[in-house]
Amino acid sequence: MNRNEYPQGTDNVLMDLGFDDAEELTAKAALALKLNTLINQRGLSQMKAASITGMTQPKLSQLRHYKLQNISLERLMQALVSLDQQVKIVVQPARRANAPGILVAV
Repeated sequence: MNRNEYPQGTDNVLMDLGFDDAEELTAKAALALKLNTLINQRGLSQMKAASITGMTQPKLSQLRHYKLQNISLERLMQALVSLDQQVKIVVQPARRANAPGILVAV
């Protein structure tokens, strides 16, 4: 197989791997990364972080290991708010430079 026969990838590796919910998983991963960073920076145990965010310890453990299929985007955003973060959702028309889709900027 020569170089020209490989399929062109996108900017989303989950989409390239064929995940049906690639955009949602990408958004969840970005939010989970921010949550895990905040938990680490504050030196919180899983029990303390679970208490602050209103999650159970097993759910927080899933979050800490990026097992995000059973955690909603809304729950992740609420957890960020409970850690004194402001979450903004911006809806705007897609342009050529900005393709339709979900984007999380942290």
